[in-house]
Amino acid sequence: MDFTEEAVDSRLVYRGRILTCKVDRVKLPDGRLAEREVVLHPGAVAIVAMDDAGRLLLVRQYRYPVGRELLEIPAGKLEPGEEPASAARRELEEETGYAAGNLESLGVFYTSPGFSNEKMYLYLATDLRPAAGKRDEDEFLALVRMSLSEARQKVRTGEILDAKTIVGILRAVDWGTVGRV
Repeated sequence: MDFTEEAVDSRLVYRGRILTCKVDRVKLPDGRLAEREVVLHPGAVAIVAMDDAGRLLLVRQYRYPVGRELLEIPAGKLEPGEEPASAARRELEEETGYAAGNLESLGVFYTSPGFSNEKMYLYLATDLRPAAGKRDEDEFLALVRMSLSEARQKVRTGEILDAKTIVGILRAVDWGTVGRV
């Protein structure tokens, strides 16, 4: 059976600097109509950055929508026309003050496909060196370093709750990063 849903019409609800919201009416596989609320996003990158000592670079920052500080891997949205690898290098420098000598793809994933088209490009950054990254003026971050095994433990205990960080840590482990870095 083909599960494809076909848009019949679309209504723009909101257009902001980061995302656009719309409500689509779709034809379901059985011919009935339904509404889908959709958040359009330009895409983003996330970086599992490992220093020469094998420590993961994380950032601690307050996330207003959830009302608390979270521990996360560096990440950010793609600028118009920007290649994901370039965005990963830019975001790593902005958020950590380090540049990557080596950048390797750890794949892509959708963050919340039930309501958003946001696609996240995940990278492993190694051979780190200090860089003069400039933070966004509305971003307040603290750099935190820990071993990958400590980060995995924080995923298990629920101290790390951010989905891209969990995916990044697990992908890094699956890719064999622990033995390579």
